[in-house]
Amino acid sequence: MLLGGFSVKKECSALVSPGVLRKIMFKRILVANRGEIALRVIRACRELGVETVAIYSEADRDAVYLPLADEAICVGPAKAAESYLRIDRVISAAEIGNVQAIHPGYGFLSENSHFAEVCRSCDIGFIGPSPESMARVGDKNSARLLAREAGVPCVPGSDGLLTNEKEALQVARAIGFPVLLKATAGGGGKGMRVAANDLSLSSAFQQASAEAQAAFGNSGMYIEKYIERPRHVEVQILGDTHGTMLHLWERDCSTQRRHQKLIEESPSPRLAPETRKAMCEAAVRLAKAAGYFSAGTVEFIVDQEGNFYFIEVNARIQVEHPVTEMVTGIDLIKAQIRIAAGEPLGIVQHEIVPRGVAIECRINAEDPANGFRPCPGRIEKMMAPGGFGVRFDSHAVAGYVVSPYYDSLVGKLIVHQPTRREAIDTMTRALRELQIEGIRTTVPLHLEVLANSAFHDAQVDTTFVERMLAG
Repeated sequence: MLLGGFSVKKECSALVSPGVLRKIMFKRILVANRGEIALRVIRACRELGVETVAIYSEADRDAVYLPLADEAICVGPAKAAESYLRIDRVISAAEIGNVQAIHPGYGFLSENSHFAEVCRSCDIGFIGPSPESMARVGDKNSARLLAREAGVPCVPGSDGLLTNEKEALQVARAIGFPVLLKATAGGGGKGMRVAANDLSLSSAFQQASAEAQAAFGNSGMYIEKYIERPRHVEVQILGDTHGTMLHLWERDCSTQRRHQKLIEESPSPRLAPETRKAMCEAAVRLAKAAGYFSAGTVEFIVDQEGNFYFIEVNARIQVEHPVTEMVTGIDLIKAQIRIAAGEPLGIVQHEIVPRGVAIECRINAEDPANGFRPCPGRIEKMMAPGGFGVRFDSHAVAGYVVSPYYDSLVGKLIVHQPTRREAIDTMTRALRELQIEGIRTTVPLHLEVLANSAFHDAQVDTTFVERMLAG
């Protein structure tokens, strides 16, 4: 039927435990996302005894996870700008579905402080940080200023946003080339350019600001000293509304291509214990300064001398959150929901003890042999790997059509073993066991990385994959 312009499919009823619901104020949550993260949230809610309303676009009408929700509501056509990114349609779906809260997942509206504010004004809980703290850390330039005030090391660079190319040149000459131009509203590698001299700085500034304006509607730029061959290490934070802020240790995301993460692991190999401690404490310090609660990630780069520098905050759950879940035993999605419902964390820092090693490979519908060209299409056959310490988070099944309208993530393969050597061996076995036919995926690239001696020796930085592919 049609309600408020949306077609509604009534699905199965949830098996709700009244005892659980007395502990959690939410009886019904809207999942404002798609794909594997939508399925992940639906599963967490089901285990908590909370009903769910799933939204979907016309392209996702046949998604296998929709029947697992208690209700499914179409919010528009295939293009995300007309469906998943339409705040008015998401809020209308929440009102039709009679929910008390919205879980935004990652991507789409998850870091949109205006959306969080709209939820608040409509008396709908937003399962994430407050609009105020999200705004403080969402703008990279503001986050850098906040980090400096909190005593968190930052990469040398401009004190604020650049007004023009001339100012950029002055800063670059002061801190020394090479430099990195970054969009204040950037993400995913967009709005970033490296400049090695005066001449390249001019073109880099124009290209980066134009790309940022097109992608984010914000051309604001700042500049940093370019750290050559750094490692990318991020700290998972988790805080409640009662003033408790904790870290759940770190993940290493250095295995990436063009600023897109491919493999993540925890703990970060080759990170000195004193550096790990200082980095995690710095992340908590910054989160407290921002008045942050819920799950989030504070990202750093580590230079070749072991010095770490703050780069940004991701005010949402991350794609790679299962890595932390495996080593800490903490369900981050459930924690987000409980925090948003007003519950205290009920744990203290010394109780969070990481165990073993976890590695995640992102399985994307891309062809590594042809410049990582996207490969949408129908999956003709699919078999997920299993065995001790293996987890596969995916919404895809045989017959599923990978859409050209959204990101190319098919699933996330995660392994957890006592040692890194064992984790690499298990991941290699699991990747070979994983069968996805009908489309090309990044599985061959992951196997190549795992077989590389540099990866085995943890001699990996953010340029490692490019060097491996070039050589």
